[in-house]
Amino acid sequence: MIDLTIKPEEVVDVITDFIRIYVENSRCKGVVVGLSGGLDSAVTAVLCKKAIGRERTTCLFLPDDSTPESDIRDQKTIVEMFNLKCETRDITSLVKTTSETSVIKPDKMALANIKARIRMVLLFEYANMTNKLVCGTSNKSELLIGYFTKYGDGGVDIMPIGDLYKTQVRDLARFLGIPDEIIDKAPTAGLYKGQLDEKEIKLKYDQLDRILMGLEKKLSIDKIAEAADVSVEEVLRIKGRRVGTQHKRRSPLIPKIGIRTPGLDWRSPVLEG
Repeated sequence: MIDLTIKPEEVVDVITDFIRIYVENSRCKGVVVGLSGGLDSAVTAVLCKKAIGRERTTCLFLPDDSTPESDIRDQKTIVEMFNLKCETRDITSLVKTTSETSVIKPDKMALANIKARIRMVLLFEYANMTNKLVCGTSNKSELLIGYFTKYGDGGVDIMPIGDLYKTQVRDLARFLGIPDEIIDKAPTAGLYKGQLDEKEIKLKYDQLDRILMGLEKKLSIDKIAEAADVSVEEVLRIKGRRVGTQHKRRSPLIPKIGIRTPGLDWRSPVLEG
């Protein structure tokens, strides 16, 4: 009823073509990827290298004092295994300075968003100085429930794996040869010590993905709950979260005054291919 199976070969072809064509049409020299030591960024970086080559794919690892040791270890593994270009900058001092000079002292969650936005600033600064595009690493599961920082990890030029659910990213990772220890480790954004994605979402990704796929296919709430092995209330919670976070997936709203309005009904194709 809810089948999340993908054909990895076809998915790789679609995504690498997308990256290559977008970069070529943008007349940029390549992409910059924020490498975190996690699964999504590893898959994205490997796909970028496949699409446009090592010299045009630059990774930035931007840890701070809450970055798990496992992520530090795993980003090194990915860089060495796939021969990626990567630079490292510790952002601890930037986070501290921003926190100390904020108008209101940030709490734990606000500080987590600050970290994501500082990384966005550094990625775009690097992209500006090297004429590259910022390549995002968010997956479909995160995007649909708003599990990302607006103008943080959501602030990018392209999102190559944005139409793949987390469980599908895992399948693609196995096809690409990503090590099992990275595929199987508990997902975390590492924005504060002890942070775990599934703990914050309050669901396992395989359950979340079945719910989201069921909503995508417009199945009944009861059928989705049965397929995901969760309560009807959980399905409604996720549905409500998807609806409530739509603002994070859209450009800022503009009241309509003219004949055609940017972001609403003035949509001219910029890139073709």
